[in-house]
Order: sequence, then structure tokens, then C-alpha cells
Amino acid sequence: MSRYLIGIDLGTTNSVVYYLDNNKTEDMKPQLLEIPQLIEFGETDIKPALPSFLYWPDEKEIPENGLALPWESEERFAVGDMAKKRSSSSPLKTVSSAKSWLCVDNIDRLSPVLPWQRDNKEKKMSPVEASKQLLIYIKNVWNSKIASDSEELRIENQTVILTVPASFDAVARELTAKAAEEAGLNVRLLEEPQAAIYSWLLENGENWRKQVSTDDVILVCDIGGGTTDLCLIKVNNEKGNLRLERIAVGNHILLGGDNMDLTAAYTAAAKLKQEKNIKIDSYQIAGLTHACRQAKEKLLSEKEDFKVQKLTVLGKGSSLIANTVSTEITKNELTKILMEGFFPVCELTDKPKRGTKAGFKSFGLNYEADPAVTKHIAEFLTLHTGNDNDKLPNCVLFNGGVTKADKIRDRIVEILTEWLPEGRKSVKVLTGNNPDRAVSAGAVYYANVKEGKGIRIKAGSSHAYYLGIESSMPAVPGFTPPVQGICVLPIGTEEGASLDIDYSGIGLVVGEKTEFKCYSSVLRKDDKAGEIIEDINTVEGIEEMTPVTAELPSSDEISPGSLVPVKLRCELTEIGTMQIWCKSLNTDNEWKLNFELRNH
Repeated sequence: MSRYLIGIDLGTTNSVVYYLDNNKTEDMKPQLLEIPQLIEFGETDIKPALPSFLYWPDEKEIPENGLALPWESEERFAVGDMAKKRSSSSPLKTVSSAKSWLCVDNIDRLSPVLPWQRDNKEKKMSPVEASKQLLIYIKNVWNSKIASDSEELRIENQTVILTVPASFDAVARELTAKAAEEAGLNVRLLEEPQAAIYSWLLENGENWRKQVSTDDVILVCDIGGGTTDLCLIKVNNEKGNLRLERIAVGNHILLGGDNMDLTAAYTAAAKLKQEKNIKIDSYQIAGLTHACRQAKEKLLSEKEDFKVQKLTVLGKGSSLIANTVSTEITKNELTKILMEGFFPVCELTDKPKRGTKAGFKSFGLNYEADPAVTKHIAEFLTLHTGNDNDKLPNCVLFNGGVTKADKIRDRIVEILTEWLPEGRKSVKVLTGNNPDRAVSAGAVYYANVKEGKGIRIKAGSSHAYYLGIESSMPAVPGFTPPVQGICVLPIGTEEGASLDIDYSGIGLVVGEKTEFKCYSSVLRKDDKAGEIIEDINTVEGIEEMTPVTAELPSSDEISPGSLVPVKLRCELTEIGTMQIWCKSLNTDNEWKLNFELRNH
């Protein structure tokens, strides 16, 4: 067991770190890691969060020691607060929303594409590289503050939980893990909605049982900078004790604070056109979007009573100051934009508009066609509760910076309550969470749970899963050889479990592109791991999933195209991926296959 348990929320807008010292048994509450960062060239300050921004200045901008930090660093860019400030005036020098870019499948996420539309290829980086640099920065902060005198206490030697959206697909998760590995961190991934629930358990202690009752259904509504994550948790009674079980996870919804900032920017641009007959270009829109984000954070802040915020749009050319124009956005305007555009009143039967895909489309973030978050919530609940309105959530736990606004929380609660059938009480808001910090603190609590302390959220598989095995038979005209199925994951298997499959008649083709078939069933509750089903395509109640295509590497010992005898091990991860490990019976080689289960 490492001395420290560390939770990292690598957020779209801000990154937050909490940690727990196992040696201090008298205080088992996670502590916030405050992060020193540049606020201007040559000037640092300590902040509770690290804005997930990187600013790549021109050489002539940087004064002597202008990028100096409390630790040795040779990087030529700024990370954090200063980068965030520069985002509105120099958007083409600022990398932002790297987390959202990890989900974009119409670009090469390992190629230098950020800042988007910047021409200087020498000062661009990939979404994976940007994520890696943010994690390296956090690593340097930890090692300089906590482990300056001890190799043993370096973050590389601690238990680190890194959170990801529940809606991340297998590729985005793998890229996140890759960024962490390249940053020198050994991490375990955890879904953010689960982390939010763990944070709620942490903050409430044993009192969490006073906020919920048996058969309550909790909607975790996590609306962050780049994504909206939805999750359902059921409260069960097991032998007189309340237990939590995750019963549904939403699909990837690229919809959050970024969309709201862009909408506010276009609203401000229209105002400039109407009032001053000034039309701004895409470069200026990018800067205005960042300015609107900063205005939104102030206008929606519960701590400040801001009514209006000035928005400055920089000109282009040699005389930037002379060409600078400004407008403003009021709290009432922003509230109207959010309520009408993103949180409209809707029916449970409403669905978000998908739109017709154009034949030609520019590369970039795959934003949702319909910005109505409430319609996405309706679709999620309809999908996972069917026509049984008694299964609708009667509790909600909010998370993410967007949900800090009272009006937004009130609107969502109002709509959820309206959807409940007659006779059920209004939706209860679970309290005790800090939307900005819950995910990283909950990740630490989860690490503690993994060591046998605290309350674990049960998340058993609702399906049984099978791998298809091609039969070895002579070719027969007009006859397709049957496909055997081997059960690798029985119904009810809890996430985090690892199963050794007791079957030795399997060969794995390596060194050439092959297709791996997978099947599932919600009906076959008695099948055990390793059980063989003959001719699985003819068995009622079993459905074929989208196959996985992969080319598993050969080696010096194994030539391409070889059929290698293997033993199988199946792992169901906390982030909804089934990992099949194939261990060679004759060599030390081992291969891994990932099957995405969330969208099935």
C-alpha cells in the first residue's frame, strides 16, 4: 500500500487534485493539493485548481525567467491561470478543451492539431500531448511540494486514480491512459459520475442513509465544460443495510459549458453587428468565446453579485488597440440564453434532434446537433426506464461547474419532478457535494474503498458476454461452419473483477488483421465462465455485437499468421470495458483485446 492516495480530475476547463495520507489515521478526509502557477510572466501564485489551458507564446514575448517555476522546467509554454487569461486575447496561441478533443474520431488525436487552425506547426500539439503536459505539470507540483526530499514519496510511487467521463468510449479512455503513462504516472481510471457519488458518501459519512431510502433512484447529472454525463444509481436494501448499485450509464454527450460560451459569443457578435455594424471573423469569435467563458463564470457565481460584464474583441493587424471594440453581456441575457437554449422545459417523450449529416463537414469537435440538455436527459431516462415511470429518478446529485447556477439546478429539478407519476413526491436534491471539486475528492475515496475501507458502489454486469470461436472443419459447399461461443463474463459479474477462463482449446491468430466476434445475452443467467455453447448463432436469447477488428503483434518467437494456443483471462473494468487477456501457453507473450460494452 502506498503512503498517499491521489485523485486527479483532469477537467475540460479546470483540473483538481486531492490526496489522502495513509499515515495520518486520525484524519481520513482528503486534502486539496493547491497548485502554484504563472498568473503573468515572471509572477506565480497558488490556486486551488489548475485551469486546463496551455499558452504557447512567441519567443519575443517572454522576458528573462518569465516562465520560471518553483521546479526546474525547460518548457516554452505556460500552463494554468496565465494561459487561461491569454485565451481571449490570443486564442490561436492557446490550447484548451484537450479533454473534449480526445473524443473526436475525425482527426488523428496523436497528431499536433492544437491550437486548432493555428498555422505555426512548430507550436502545436496533439490532444494526447496536451493532456500529458497537464499531468506532467501536476506531477511536478506534487514532487516539488510533497516529495522534494524523498524518492519514495514521488507521485510515480503512489496510488493515483484518474477520472474520465462515463461516456468516454474505449479509444478516448485508452488515449487518456496513454497520456498518463507518457507523463510517467501509473493510474487507474474511474468514471466521473461514480466519483461524484463517492464524494457525496465521503462528505455525508453515515448520514448519507438519512438522505435516501430503499428503492430510491438517483440521477447523477454531471454537466462540465465539455461533456454532459448521466448515470442512474439504485438504493437497495440488503439484510437491513442500504446499498448503492449503478444501473445505467449514458452515452457520450459532447455538450457542456464550451457550447454555452460559444452561444454567448455568437449572441455578442450579433449585438456588435446590430449596434455598431461590426462583423467579426472566426479568429475574433474564438477570442470572444473565451471572454464569454470568463464572463459566465463571474455572472453565474454565487459568491459575487455581478450584473453585467464587458466583452472586448481584439482587432487584427498592426494597430490592435485602435481596432479593439467592446460590447457587454448582462446576467439576464446570459440566463435567457442558457434557459431557452440549453435547459428548455420539455416532455419525457421528447428526443434531441439529430439533424442530417452533411456530405462535406469541417474537421473539429463533434458537438451535439441539439443543445437542449433537458432533452438529452429525457432520452436517457426513457431508454433506461422504458415505459415504467415508477423507475424514474426521485433524487438528483448535481456535479460539474455548470450546475453551480441556482437557476439551472432549479430548472432541471422542476422538469424531473414534472415527469414523475402522480402520487410520487418531488425530486430531492442530494446535498454535500462541491461541484467543482467532488470528482477528485471522490476518486480518493474510491482508492480507499479499493483498499477495503468505505462503501463500494455495486456495478454488476446486466449481460452475459461470449467470445466466438471458429470451428476447425473442412470446407463444405453451401455450408458455413458453426461458431462456438465461450462464456467469458457471466451476468452479475461486478466491475473490477478478474476471471480466469478454465478452457484450453483456444488458438489466437497473431501478426495479421483478424476479426473477433462477441455476443451478449440478458436471459442466460445460469451460464458460468468457461462454459461452451455450440453453434451460438442459432441459440435464442443471444445477440451478436459489433465485432472488434485488430492486428495483434507477432514477435521474434512467433511468426505472423501463427495460431498460438492461449489461456484467457477476462477483466470487467470500472469504466465499462471488457478486457480479454490472451496468455500464450508456450511463451511469455500476452495480448489484450478491449470490448466496449457501454453502447450495447
